[in-house]
Amino acid sequence: MRLHTLSAVMVVSSGALAQAPRGADVWVVPMKQSGTMVTFGEPRNVTQRAGYDNQPAFTSAGDAVLYTVIGADAQADTWKFSLPDGRPVRVTHTKESEYSPTPTPDGRTFSVIRVEADSAQRLWRFPFDGQGAPSLVLEKIKPVGYHAWVGDHTLVIFVLGRPNTLQVADDRTGTSVVVARNVGRALVKVPARDAVTFLQQVTDSASWITDLDVRTKTVRRLVTPPPGADYHVWAPNGALLAASGSRIYIRVDDRWDVAADFGRWGVRNVSRLAVSPRGDWFAFVADDGPAP
Repeated sequence: MRLHTLSAVMVVSSGALAQAPRGADVWVVPMKQSGTMVTFGEPRNVTQRAGYDNQPAFTSAGDAVLYTVIGADAQADTWKFSLPDGRPVRVTHTKESEYSPTPTPDGRTFSVIRVEADSAQRLWRFPFDGQGAPSLVLEKIKPVGYHAWVGDHTLVIFVLGRPNTLQVADDRTGTSVVVARNVGRALVKVPARDAVTFLQQVTDSASWITDLDVRTKTVRRLVTPPPGADYHVWAPNGALLAASGSRIYIRVDDRWDVAADFGRWGVRNVSRLAVSPRGDWFAFVADDGPAP
């Protein structure tokens, strides 16, 4: 197959919350699409603090980025910064920890994975305007690690277990169907299709970027990622991007090409990726601190 180029997100499992996560910052980069290709501008660290800032997701309007912050009290909350030059603003302030803020299809709410008082990890929904209490999305499905909305009531969820499973769920019935097992990191909506891609672990050292058609429940392998690339994302023009080290890769003519190398800005260990709905901004996570 031919793919032309330019991650949903996994929560720390409840048993690991006692361990301090590695420091990380959220970066944004102007991006341009031309045909099936992309180009990048200069990256900017928009959180720039010691600690955990992670799991970026663009709002439906593409005018802001939601992300997760773990504060000094070890609680995780949702924060937001507006593009292009906004300042970080706290969105949630609860007794529980919330991870992976993701805008819902209606544009009025966002969903999170909440670590509840009994350490259960379930999917909840918060209103953007702050009016009204959060509501539980899937009562019986836990522990949830990643999620991606595919339609108004359909979502794909990564459920932690032995093995980890990928499930298609309906928020009206609260039920789900297992469609894949031994799933790795990354869960991404495919543009203009009722589909997601995810990382399918084949062996301990081998994985594939794999396509799930949500309507037919058909799963098919697409491509192997670049070495060291645990995360990928799709641009609106159908370009497929992946990250490893300080580099962003693009899939062109059955090979991975380097689309950008952000190492000279002190970027290292790029992980979670996001692209704005119009394809004019790119966000990623990288380690705290200057490059060694």
